[in-house]
Amino acid sequence: MNITDIRIRKILTDGRLRAVVSITIDDAIAIHDIKVIEGPERLFVAMPSRKEENNVFRDIVHPISPEARQYLETMVLDAYKQQLATQAAEEELAAQAHRDEE
Repeated sequence: MNITDIRIRKILTDGRLRAVVSITIDDAIAIHDIKVIEGPERLFVAMPSRKEENNVFRDIVHPISPEARQYLETMVLDAYKQQLATQAAEEELAAQAHRDEE
């Protein structure tokens, strides 16, 4: 499995949900609605799921092996952290430009 594209679709600051992500695997399969969740001790990745009639959520797609899960989680969290860093840098540049105009 090779993750060939990661798109951070939405970044959130309220609640535990931090981001909604889409990935492409081997330039062939897209998986949407992967979530980055703020856990009690660390960020983690939650796979897309649906609610069943008994109110239990079941993953629609998920990695089978621990190695695949670790790879996916590492790639998604690295992309999320990079996006946060890029946004922070852009905000700093905009703030600096605003200060320079004053």
